[in-house]
Amino acid sequence: MTAAAAVNENVAHISNYLVYSAMAVYTLAFLAHIAEWTFGSRSKVAVQSAALVGEQSAKPAVTVRSQGGTTVLDRPKVVTRTTASDRGIPDGPGAAGEDEQGDLYGRIAISLTALAWVLHVGGVVARAVSVERAPWGNMYEFSMTFGATAVTAYLVLLLLKKNVRWIGLFLVTAVLLDLGLAVSVLYTASDQLVPALHSYWLWIHVSCAIISGAVFFLGATATFLYLFRDNYEVGLTQGKPNKGTWAGIMNRLPAAASLDKFAYRVNAAVFPLWTFTIIAGAIWAEAAWGRYWGWDPKETWSFITWVVYACYLHARATAGWKGRKAAYLALLAFACFIFNYYGVNIFITGKHSYAGV
Repeated sequence: MTAAAAVNENVAHISNYLVYSAMAVYTLAFLAHIAEWTFGSRSKVAVQSAALVGEQSAKPAVTVRSQGGTTVLDRPKVVTRTTASDRGIPDGPGAAGEDEQGDLYGRIAISLTALAWVLHVGGVVARAVSVERAPWGNMYEFSMTFGATAVTAYLVLLLLKKNVRWIGLFLVTAVLLDLGLAVSVLYTASDQLVPALHSYWLWIHVSCAIISGAVFFLGATATFLYLFRDNYEVGLTQGKPNKGTWAGIMNRLPAAASLDKFAYRVNAAVFPLWTFTIIAGAIWAEAAWGRYWGWDPKETWSFITWVVYACYLHARATAGWKGRKAAYLALLAFACFIFNYYGVNIFITGKHSYAGV
């Protein structure tokens, strides 16, 4: 073994150590988020506030008009189903509710997430140094970088003072699952790629795919939670009891309208990048294989994902498709993205399969 190879092997071991260290810190952040939600459930202010909103939504007001010496009572309008935008239900107080100790655990969770992110990114960089190329040449490297990018997007939103701390628990859980699968099933030793992948398009095309997928994940998380919060708000407008653990969780999330708006905005913001990802892939395919498009399974499912997201954005911009219908379409689009990554890479053979798992 040459000296350079020995150095690269040592750096690869450092990368593995950093990734496992990041997983340990992410686990602590996960526990801190659990504590945040647990202590937040004790917040009487949050529960009473949600109960008050429920009573106001469920009890129609009686309008009294005076016509000369006669008092007229207008019959109230009974609301059986309102849209997300006209319920008048405010955003919840967050995972910690109004509990100071819950808020403390939440801030600890954010700090631990940031520390884990530093270790995580360090692992990605060390992997790049060990292989002397872009660190996303196989599924292990892609998964590792994907998780780091998702956390990066989350931390950037926090730095921009966006109200997204409610994503923390779900994000950390997903990243732990992603890294756990990467190190246990998808792990591939540091190695060079086949000649076709030695191109600057590896940096451009795959990096765009990783960023797109990470932001799509944030949108899918908001959409998933929107469906539950929307159902909860429907119950409020119908006067259903809003007590119990489930209600305590739901009333601390942003309003359904806020979740719907957040999901739409992040999906719409990153959709042009996903479009460029497909175009860049076609240009790279022409340089590597002599054709722009060949309906390879990866190309086909990338296009299917693009079409479903395009349908979602079009439907979401149409009044009749706002809300739950559009949400189901958004989740279908993200499911196509996940299948394109895991299903196509593992179960379907194509030109993109030679990079290995």
